[in-house]
Amino acid sequence: MADTMTRMDAPGATRPEHREGSVARTIEQQTAKLPSDLFLWAAGGSIVGSMALQFMGRQHASLFVGQWAPTFLILGLYNKLVKVAGSDSMSAGR
Repeated sequence: MADTMTRMDAPGATRPEHREGSVARTIEQQTAKLPSDLFLWAAGGSIVGSMALQFMGRQHASLFVGQWAPTFLILGLYNKLVKVAGSDSMSAGR
């Protein structure tokens, strides 16, 4: 089965029409410089901040700040994916 695999079907191969643009590449290069802990701390901080606002009786502000946590965690996941896989592993030699 591996003998019938073409070069474009090989794992890690990227078809030219599916390559990322220069903007995405630049964002990934900058994002990869951020430590993964930053996003975890930001999510934890938003949870603690939300709790503090709740105890102060500011319910609407508490809900607003509390909704930042999933966003920070998803950004952390994106950061990790960029560090591990990147978008165009084949375009490194470009």
